[in-house]
Amino acid sequence: MTRKDRANEAFCSSDRGKGNYGRAKRVYKSVKYWLSIASLLMVTTAGGFDFYSSARQKVDSIESGHLPPGARVDLSLRELNAFAEKEVPTGVSDPKLVLTEPDTVTGTALVDFGKLRRAQGYQPGWLMSKLLDGERPVSATARIHSGGGKITVEVLRAAISGLEIDGGTLDFVIQNFIVPFYPEAMVGRPVAMGYRIDRLQLAPAGVAVLIGH
Repeated sequence: MTRKDRANEAFCSSDRGKGNYGRAKRVYKSVKYWLSIASLLMVTTAGGFDFYSSARQKVDSIESGHLPPGARVDLSLRELNAFAEKEVPTGVSDPKLVLTEPDTVTGTALVDFGKLRRAQGYQPGWLMSKLLDGERPVSATARIHSGGGKITVEVLRAAISGLEIDGGTLDFVIQNFIVPFYPEAMVGRPVAMGYRIDRLQLAPAGVAVLIGH
């Protein structure tokens, strides 16, 4: 017998002889039953929630252009990661985003640069295939500045297989593996966000998209 059951038995025992014992026991069992059902529903709902569909609906609402000026769309970190996992190009897997502090984001993923290049329509030669093929852990941390409908991405650090890259190597990766998928991507320079987005607010819990006029 559990502690709760012993407590209930003691409570019900105090009502013996008063005609209330049976009623108290039935009430206790009823409450216990409905609490169990409620707990099961909470676990089932949380476990089965489709974070990607939720994020996709929010992104679609932004891209529709129908949101009123001043509207705010909140994307949680779980929604962002679910969206990233579904939307990454061929050759990229297991993407994860972490919003470590306001306006700063760290992304990690496994990247097969050979597959990524072929998905862009290029066929690397034998030597380049040896260099590019195979999954490698990639990480990057960037600071995001936004306002007035524009966004600037400042790369603070990046690494491939644990080795930090910068300068010409970083430029090569951006130009050959990012820009072909995202032609408007600019690192270190402001670029228009479109869809009447005025600015982004980044926080550890997620990203808020603020709609302008």
